[in-house]
Amino acid sequence: MNVTLRREDLEFGVRTVSHALASRTAMPILGGIKLTPIDNEVEFAATDLERAIRCRVPAQVEERGTAVLPGQLLSQLVGRLPEVTEIRLQSTDAQVRLTCGSATFELPILPAEDYPQLPEPVSDPLGQIPTPQLLQAIAQTAFAALKASETTRLALTGVDIVLREGGAKFAATNGYRLAIKRVPVLGLPERYEGSFLVDAGIMTDVHRVLSGLVAENTALYAEAGQIHFRAGPVTFSCRLIQEQFPDFERVIPKDNQIGLFLPREEFLETLRRTELFAAEESGAVTLRANAQSTSLEVSAASRERGKSREVVELVRPPSRGIEIAFKAEYLIDALRRMESDQVALWLSAPERAGLLEPAGNISPADEGFLYVCMPVRLL
Repeated sequence: MNVTLRREDLEFGVRTVSHALASRTAMPILGGIKLTPIDNEVEFAATDLERAIRCRVPAQVEERGTAVLPGQLLSQLVGRLPEVTEIRLQSTDAQVRLTCGSATFELPILPAEDYPQLPEPVSDPLGQIPTPQLLQAIAQTAFAALKASETTRLALTGVDIVLREGGAKFAATNGYRLAIKRVPVLGLPERYEGSFLVDAGIMTDVHRVLSGLVAENTALYAEAGQIHFRAGPVTFSCRLIQEQFPDFERVIPKDNQIGLFLPREEFLETLRRTELFAAEESGAVTLRANAQSTSLEVSAASRERGKSREVVELVRPPSRGIEIAFKAEYLIDALRRMESDQVALWLSAPERAGLLEPAGNISPADEGFLYVCMPVRLL
């Protein structure tokens, strides 16, 4: 291998695929980044067997070949290279020489024959999602899932992507809250239906990777137990969770008639303050609203932390009064991922789930977002 490429392209390729490097593994080869010159490009690749990332950058290719370099070392090095325009990579049987201006570095090569075959889409894409809307869908749903260390129910650690009727619904739940986001899918066949469950942590990495790109749309592929996201020069592949996601449509409240219309930012900051006084075991804050009153009382109390009471002015009075408690963290998590100035919290009874959605002049970033939250039982 003998290639020349720009410093920023080298840094971009390494930084992008590093999200798939295995940190702890019995297979040292999974700690490597694979470099493969192709035509006038170099493909960078990394995998931990759960996810794989490929990234192509432009290069002058004088001699082809494949080299697998220690990923952590390469990642640290590219961030500290001298400020020069071009970098040359030349490989021998035992090492790759990286020349950067007057500096030369010799990196050991890992055995390329041990590197696993990476998944790659071979069929046509199912459709394309506008990249900004895909990023927003991930940001507004992945947070609601559980971490793998918190449960044995893998379905609750994932984001369910349901393709149907020209769009996609992203959904995640931990059993006590549910976040849903609907986005359009360009080119999706009219009668196509499919559901793909992806680990929420991996979806967060998809967000990190795609956030660094300038790509109008992201193509979606699914085959052989894998889902692939392709945007610009990057392909992000990952395994699907082979479990059934709960039927989330059934738990969305349909008859909540008490609407609390609130200024989002003021409600969010009030909850953040009130949470400091909530009991540690429940994290509950209580909301009290009276019929025909525009004052919403937000309170919390605990023996260890004291008491807090604050009033938030509603946009308009509710038709009926209600007293209900929620885990403050759950409401805060949703509110801080929204952008609209106003939200509506729909309620029906103290023991039934609430529905939070954007209201008023809805921000484009919040379109298609719903959030269901189970209450905390009042003693």
